[in-house]
This record gives sequence, structure tokens and C-alpha cells, in this order.
Amino acid sequence: MNILIVEDEKLAVRKLTKLLEEVAPDFVIKGATPSIEATVEWISENRAAGESEPDIIFLDIELADGQSFEIFNRIEIKSTVIFTTSYDEYALQAFKVKSVDYLLKPVQKEDLLRSINKYYDLTSARLAPSPSALPTDIETILRKLHQAPVEYRKRFLVKQGARMLSVETSEIAFFYIDEGLCFFKNHQGQKFVVDYKMEELDEFLDPARFFRINRGIIVTHQAVTQMQPYYNNRLALTLKPAFEKEAIVSRERVNDFKNWMGK
Repeated sequence: MNILIVEDEKLAVRKLTKLLEEVAPDFVIKGATPSIEATVEWISENRAAGESEPDIIFLDIELADGQSFEIFNRIEIKSTVIFTTSYDEYALQAFKVKSVDYLLKPVQKEDLLRSINKYYDLTSARLAPSPSALPTDIETILRKLHQAPVEYRKRFLVKQGARMLSVETSEIAFFYIDEGLCFFKNHQGQKFVVDYKMEELDEFLDPARFFRINRGIIVTHQAVTQMQPYYNNRLALTLKPAFEKEAIVSRERVNDFKNWMGK
């Protein structure tokens, strides 16, 4: 069984690879691509070389250069697709393309196994999900997403001199990367280092309260005091407490950020 992983976070690729090794050791990961452009190129080159199509593509929705639905506009996808994402609002759109499941990050082993079994059930019967069956699938998935909330991080243990402090997430204004280290500032402007990568924080933090505006900054609603248009269809934010660098919302995240700020 050949697999292609489309995911722009290296940590997420490693975690999914590890899960696949545990639940489906016979699967062969043929490639991992981080963007729309790279995925289209990989599939084109794979076909030109006469290689077989991947049996399954695990496809993240939010990629570095846009939403992965654009891939379907650029090239014919012959493989079965299983979507992975941190957001549940794309479920309806996901089922309009050739997908059999929709996994919410962080991907759990039992959910991944369910998706693989669903793929086997469909392919062994040589059937594709009928249009009349899709609404039931969508409703089931959405119901599960909303009825089984993820446990998000409530506090972080940090150092302050020789002391250790437990800081509630409600006290945190924003996280950011500086010279390879991850920090956060609380609402009083105090700065603390945290021993996590941004990709890990993406999984720990409640997306209703925290939003990753680019690869190096995660903000809360309370921290954003002003938004201004920025070149290349981006947004420049003013943060409180003061942030010494630019806080720019990347182009592909602007629409989601505006929706998040309005909730």
C-alpha cells in the first residue's frame, strides 16, 4: 500500500509516519510534500516516470501556499484521500472531492485505524461512497468532532530565575519564536521561555483562544489591539503587550484569522 503525505509541518509528518508504522506496518510512504506546488509536481513526476499512483493521500488542508483543495483544480487526483486538519469547518468541502474520511488534528491512533479500515471496506467492495451516503458521513464526523472535545493545555510550567512557576493559559497574550527558542509574554508583559516547538503548541492550545498568524507567532484575541493592511494581501498587527518585531498575518491565513477574530 503506497502512501503520499501532504503536510507542511515536519513534526506532523513525523507523528503521522509513526502512527502509520504502528497501525499499518505494511504501508510504504512514497513521499511527503509540504505545499500545493510541490504536491502537483510530485504527482506529475511520479506519473511521468510510470510509477503507480499512491493508494492513499493523507492531505492537510492548510498548507504553506494555500488550501489544498486547489490541488484538485490543478491536477487529476486518482488516489483515495484522507484529509487531516486542525479545523472542522472544512468537512463539507472535503467530501465534495474524492475523500473517505476527515481526521481532526492531533490525529489519534484509533481514528487513523478507523479511516484505514473504511478505505479497505470501500475498495474491497470496489465501491465509492454514493452521493446519498455522504451527508450521513459528514453528520457523523461533525457530531463526533463536537461531542468529543480535545483536552487542551490549561497551564505551562516555566522558570523565573531559580523558581518554577505554573502559568495559566488564560494569562498568556502571545507565543513567538526568537533565535530558535519559543517564548510567551503574559498580559503584564513578562517574558518566559517554553520548551516546545510551535507545531507542538498548535496541538496543545485551544484554537478558539489562540491563532497562529504565521510560522513564528501565536496570538490571543486580547493581544490584538489593531489590524492594518500590509503588502501582498497580508495584515500587520499591533500587539499588547508590546512586541518588538513585526506581527504579520501570512497571506494564506488572513481569511481564517478574520473569521477567528469575529467569533
